[in-house]
Amino acid sequence: MRILHVYKDYFPVLGGIENYIRVLAEAQTAMGHDVTVLVCAPHIQTRIETRQGVTIVKAGRLATIASMPLSVAQPLALARSQSDIVHVHSPYPLGEMANWLLGRGRATVLTYHSDVVRQRSWLRLYGPLLHRVLAKANCIIASSPRYIETSTWLQPVRDKCVVVPLGIDPARFTPSYHTHPGPLELLFVGRLRYYKGLDTLLYALNEAPDVRLTIVGDGPMHRTWQTLCHSLDLDDRVTFANEVTDDALPDYYRQADAFVLPANARAEAFGTVLLEAMASGLPCITTEVGTGTSWIVQHGATGLVVPPSDPDELAIAIRTLHAGCERRIAMGRAGRARIEAEFTQSQMIAGVQAAYTKALNA
Repeated sequence: MRILHVYKDYFPVLGGIENYIRVLAEAQTAMGHDVTVLVCAPHIQTRIETRQGVTIVKAGRLATIASMPLSVAQPLALARSQSDIVHVHSPYPLGEMANWLLGRGRATVLTYHSDVVRQRSWLRLYGPLLHRVLAKANCIIASSPRYIETSTWLQPVRDKCVVVPLGIDPARFTPSYHTHPGPLELLFVGRLRYYKGLDTLLYALNEAPDVRLTIVGDGPMHRTWQTLCHSLDLDDRVTFANEVTDDALPDYYRQADAFVLPANARAEAFGTVLLEAMASGLPCITTEVGTGTSWIVQHGATGLVVPPSDPDELAIAIRTLHAGCERRIAMGRAGRARIEAEFTQSQMIAGVQAAYTKALNA
């Protein structure tokens, strides 16, 4: 099968969607498919390279506006491509529109990673076209049933939607199931962006005194949240660990007692870090933002789900886990079992392959 993935960036650019495409592309190549990834180069010159058997076409980029590349070369490359499956990764208006207007693949599969959340004024212009893009796709992949239920964009095309959760390799993560006395060791992992809600978590720590927090990751909110941490007099309880290597990351999970993802917007569409934490045997605290976060974490079973942007409720959840060591361990074991049953990388790859078959038969 000839498969063409379309997005704006690819490895070594780091990001959730970029990693998702890389895992799929390399696995599909290993299965014997002819796989090409069509993205944009950081400069005006088009380049073609090969990694792990995957052909990567980096089309020349003229500029970048509102995080989206402007490229003429990418649509032209898409128009010349002869593929069985064109797999478009959304949100990415340039790729979506180019495939809608110029694509020549036998079938289109679109992974709907997230609604457009912040650029609402721009979305008023693009919205009618997005409806057409979604209507033309042969199959639409969503990462959770919650997103299909709550997205106004997916509701009109829900008969085309299939749920293929993101997956991880559980073997990378080893549960430790801590029973030690003393402060509760909390962990956050992720890009420091506005929708991660770390300000809510920092305010909640004021109401949960015997707790320490380690923050792994970097991003545009780093300085703002570090300043807030200092103003709240939390410097001795909060550690900003910045970015760490993939090899080092499992150790951070092993040293923690619980994991927190206090997202405050639908831009947090899934929460792969929750899978990593659960695979590590950690109970998770997350928020109800109408996305995969509250589907992955089962309230009362594998963790606790609280309202977003509510430091008081978040503090109550933190104190609840701190007070219940045996409950933490039970939740951690349930979380690990849930990962092994439903959220492995092999299951994700098989689910995408089934979506391709559905699209070709549509």
